[in-house]
Parts: sequence; C-alpha cells; structure tokens
Amino acid sequence: MQAMSKVVIVTGAGTGIGRSVALAFLREGYSVALAGRRAELLQDTAKESGAAGSRALVVPTNVSDPSAVRLLFAKTKEAFGRLDVLFNNAGTGAPAVPLEDLTYQQWQSVVDVNLTGAFLCTQEAFRLMKTQSPRGGRIINNGSISAHAPRPNSAPYTATKHAITGLTKATALDGRKYEIACGQIDIGNAATDFTQVFKDGVMQANGTLASEPRMDVEHVARAVLHMASLPLDTNVQFMTIMATKMPFVGRG
Repeated sequence: MQAMSKVVIVTGAGTGIGRSVALAFLREGYSVALAGRRAELLQDTAKESGAAGSRALVVPTNVSDPSAVRLLFAKTKEAFGRLDVLFNNAGTGAPAVPLEDLTYQQWQSVVDVNLTGAFLCTQEAFRLMKTQSPRGGRIINNGSISAHAPRPNSAPYTATKHAITGLTKATALDGRKYEIACGQIDIGNAATDFTQVFKDGVMQANGTLASEPRMDVEHVARAVLHMASLPLDTNVQFMTIMATKMPFVGRG
C-alpha cells in the first residue's frame, strides 16, 4: 500500500471505544492499523467499515509484549510509509474484589497492558515519528475518568490510569523537540459492552448499587478525531468527555 492519507494506529481496535474510534478514522479517510489481541475482532472492525476497509491493516498485537509492539510499528511503516497518530487505547481491568484480596498476577496483568503497553507503543511511535519526513506526529492516550477518581475495588485500573496522566505529561514534554504532540482524553461511561452493567447497577462509594447514565460512544470517536485533526502546533492537552449526569463531579 502507498501512503495516500494520514496514518493512525489504534490499539484495542477490536471492541468498544477502540472500534468506534478506528471506524471514525476510516470514515474520515485515514489509513488505520488495527491493533488488538484477537484477530477475528479486528477483522470485524475492518469489515464494518465497508469500502474504507481497504485502508485498514489488521495486526494482532499484545501491547505488553515488546517484540509484538515493534512488529506492529514495523508493519505500519511498511504498509503506509509513516505514522501521524497513535491512539493508546488498549486496556484491561481486574476483578472488582477488595484490594487486599487481589493476587499479584491480577495486579501485574493490568499494569502490563494499561501502563507498560502504552509506554512501549509511545516509545516506538517516538522512534518512527522523529525520523520520518515530514517529522512529528500526535499521540492520544485514553486516560478514563479513573485518572481522576476511583470506583470501589479498582486499585489496579485506577493506579494505571493515574499513571497514564504522568506518561502523557512526560510524553508531551519530551516530544516537543521532535514535533510530537501528546494529549489525553478522559472518558466517562461511554455506551459499550464494558459499561452495559452500569444500566443495571454499579457499586458506588457509599456501598450501594446505582444505575448510571451512559453516552453514545460515537461522541467519543468524534472527540478523538477533533484532537487528531489539529495542526501539530496546537494540542488538546487534556479533555474530559462524559455522560452529563454520571456521578463524577460533586458528591455523586
């Protein structure tokens, strides 16, 4: 394939927010490398885009594996010639059990995907973006509302999402000399399979169960597209997009 349009890598592109964002990029004419653990779900994303799927590259990737991440970026460069945008979206959680009952393996698996995976992808993006011509690009991190406030029994997920904020700031600073911009989008209650249970009731800080409002995930996709569409001398450093009435601001 030849580079005919701007090029994006979306991690976690097989489901949820990642799939919606990848489809939005494809609709807008971008070439998109679809990264995720399950090849069949990535293929489904490409098929769902219709004719735009001709600009999709499916690369099954475990973002916590450095060799797999290197291969993802090498295949993207080979197929499209460059990289303009990285959306660090891949994420996982641990069972909602008391903090003291979490196993080391449950903690480590969340850190490996949510934090180390984002770092490894960012590192490879730097290596490619700083050497390509024209130089530079944009990295957008999916932080989550959990980068600000935890849910009960969510220590691994919350800790990694707070850490993503630090990674975003460090990346934005270190990327300046290479014309690499970095920002973060914090998303609250997008309507995906992951948040389906929120309609029935989710644990609140006071120990009760309550149904929470959700928003159309398409609004998230449009927000990421806006961040990506800006010139490199302009950056959305942090954006929060959320269901208006979800319990985040105030006391619930």
